[in-house]
Amino acid sequence: MDTIKDYILRTAALSEEEVNQFVSSFTPVKAKRRQFIVQPGFVARHRYFVVKGALRAYVIGEEGQEYTIQLAIEDWWISDYNSYIYQQPATMFVMAMEDCELLQISHEDEWKLKATSHRFETFFRQMAERSTAFMQRRIITNLTQSAEERYDHFMAQYPLINERMPQYVIASYLGMTTEFLSKIRNNKVSRKS
Repeated sequence: MDTIKDYILRTAALSEEEVNQFVSSFTPVKAKRRQFIVQPGFVARHRYFVVKGALRAYVIGEEGQEYTIQLAIEDWWISDYNSYIYQQPATMFVMAMEDCELLQISHEDEWKLKATSHRFETFFRQMAERSTAFMQRRIITNLTQSAEERYDHFMAQYPLINERMPQYVIASYLGMTTEFLSKIRNNKVSRKS
């Protein structure tokens, strides 16, 4: 619980009592590598804070192609947010890519926190705003940059994720095939030689 406590102290102006109330709303859970914590057709009842491990959220297209929507490592959050926020059936899979230690908060407990204090409401609103801004930047990047530029940007921003996720996940996240990502990487290696 110290990890979430450190996180909230870095990101919100809360009293010690509020921090303790916030932390007590979370339940520790573990997920084994390849375990699903959210699946399509079931309501995502929790939002997850990653204490240890790596996860991905993805959808599967009509032809069986996987599209990675979100990645998460330590100190990041993950869920199928449309399902979680609206409490309707999920459309995404959220899967542990490594053995994970997570802290989960239920939709109900989050709403109780928000009703308790405007500071909790502000914290979750700011999280949502940052997430929305990130998704907008990601969409613009995907629409305006070449595959190689997207890869370079990803490598500069998230070198730790690149080391921990399989190539097919990175390719899917960047909107390209695994083969095309291999070609980009090989071209970069040959240019350095």
